[in-house]
Amino acid sequence: MNHFGNTTMNANLFSRLFDDLDDAGRLAIETLDGQRITYGDLIAFSGRLANVLVARGVKPGDRVAVQVEKSVPNLVLYLATVRAGAVYLPLNTAYTLNELDYFITDAEPALVVCDPSKIDGIKALAAKVGAKVETLGADGKGTLTEAATTAKPEFTTVARANDDLAAILYTSGTTGRSKGAMLTHDNLASNSYSLVDYWRFTDKDVLIHALPIYHTHGLFVASNVTLFARASMIFLPKFDPDLIIKLMARATVLMGVPTFYTRLLQNPALTKQAASHMRLFISGSAPLLADTHREWSARTGHAVLERYGMTETNMNTSNPYDGDRVPGAVGHALPGVSVRVTDPDTGKELPRETIGMIEVKGSNVFKGYWRMPEKTKAEFRSDGFFITGDIGKIDNNDYVHILGRGKDLVISGGFNVYPKEIESEIDAMPGVVETAVIGVPHTDFGEGVTAVVVCNKGASLTEGQVLKALDGRLAKFKMPKRVIFVDELPRNAMGKVQKNILRDAYKDIYVK
Repeated sequence: MNHFGNTTMNANLFSRLFDDLDDAGRLAIETLDGQRITYGDLIAFSGRLANVLVARGVKPGDRVAVQVEKSVPNLVLYLATVRAGAVYLPLNTAYTLNELDYFITDAEPALVVCDPSKIDGIKALAAKVGAKVETLGADGKGTLTEAATTAKPEFTTVARANDDLAAILYTSGTTGRSKGAMLTHDNLASNSYSLVDYWRFTDKDVLIHALPIYHTHGLFVASNVTLFARASMIFLPKFDPDLIIKLMARATVLMGVPTFYTRLLQNPALTKQAASHMRLFISGSAPLLADTHREWSARTGHAVLERYGMTETNMNTSNPYDGDRVPGAVGHALPGVSVRVTDPDTGKELPRETIGMIEVKGSNVFKGYWRMPEKTKAEFRSDGFFITGDIGKIDNNDYVHILGRGKDLVISGGFNVYPKEIESEIDAMPGVVETAVIGVPHTDFGEGVTAVVVCNKGASLTEGQVLKALDGRLAKFKMPKRVIFVDELPRNAMGKVQKNILRDAYKDIYVK
């Protein structure tokens, strides 16, 4: 079947997922409390929820904003929203009412679904934009699922074109206000088909699903890829290392963020034997330290497959299934995706092994930022390439390396300093767990290169020792002016280090 740009079939992601289902009795999801949900169950439950959405006035193109804990009904609500031709808008469960005010005012959803405990605060926000409110708790109970029990399971999937919106995900903006990335039915479908093939997913696979589902990684990559492959998932409410190690005996794939892998490595139950039934370990959302990669291989006999994606583009690159999974690299451009490295100022393409701005193009790349035409225009080149904001290089073997965010670039004494280079040097020192290198205001140099370092408990590393070890390994302008030791680095929900918080914490250390 031609999945791409096929005009004879409904381009709705839901249709592409379920229209050619061969066996409605096939297992899709199992939960810890013993629920076994088939593909047929998903279709029926999504039909009931879609009918509730329509009864609440949700029309094709309307936004449905959702801030609820991870549960199977939450995942089915995503499918139902897309099926009804509406636009799914997941919101991080950690957002406060103050933060939600911005998202709800900006997106103007027709319906907001929230946890029952938050109903009063949310109602006030929803009223500003004339949105209705329904509830859904972590236990799957609420006004939404209650209404679904009496709704009909039959629902005609709304016809959508490739370019119609399926979802809006707000970027976890580390600077400025969050932007709503508009993702189309074809963005999501094309990327999923690509990954099913690239990662060799089949209907025999069983995914351990331990990621949150308000984010690209857990919602689109983990869930869509599993469903497109007709595989099944063990759906966990949250990350639990002991449980995950036990589940490896009957699962085949784990998708995680680097924190998953570092925490699992701290668990003595993780052995080659424990991981022997597993086929694939995938990591993304933040860089995996090369040391973690090597330690994982030594402990389990499996090389973690690292990939690179972002909210705006889904997945762009992946280390190969067969072939070298290079520690510290994010692999090759996926089929149908073009990746290049350019001079950030001129946009001119740079040769291999040269550091610059990573740009991508393909059917995976989003339609633009919600209600921000100027911002959208500024982020795309005239030939359609999206400027990712990530700094990196492509090596002579066509592996892409991410070396940091453009805004994390440090300019000290007029020289460009790429934090990753210094971080890698310090990370290699005995006793160091991880490092974040930032630039903060400096009277003489503009920005002072500053290293914030986490050590193992019991390690007695000093600033002087770090600087001595770096001496002769880095050009003088790259040398940290200060090395600060902390117990842990600040992270967002997806495990990304929040350098903006560090920059703020140390903004006065050189400026008196």
